Amino acid sequence: MKNALISLKEKILLRKRSIIETVFDSLKNKFEIEHTRHRSPTNFLIHVFSVLISYSMQSKKPSISMPFFIG
Repeated sequence: MKNALISLKEKILLRKRSIIETVFDSLKNKFEIEHTRHRSPTNFLIHVFSVLISYSMQSKKPSISMPFFIG
């Protein structure tokens, strides 16, 4: 693979990769978002929304602070 320059934003996000993986791991394991036996698409969406709501109500969440990147 060729070496290529990466942007500053990508470089910062690569440093924060462990936090991003922690969030996905908690969604998969603690909140069981990877359950695939839904009988209808509606039930799947209800399950995903309920998992995201319960995660957002969690008191201690990992976060990434990037104050100089607005958009």
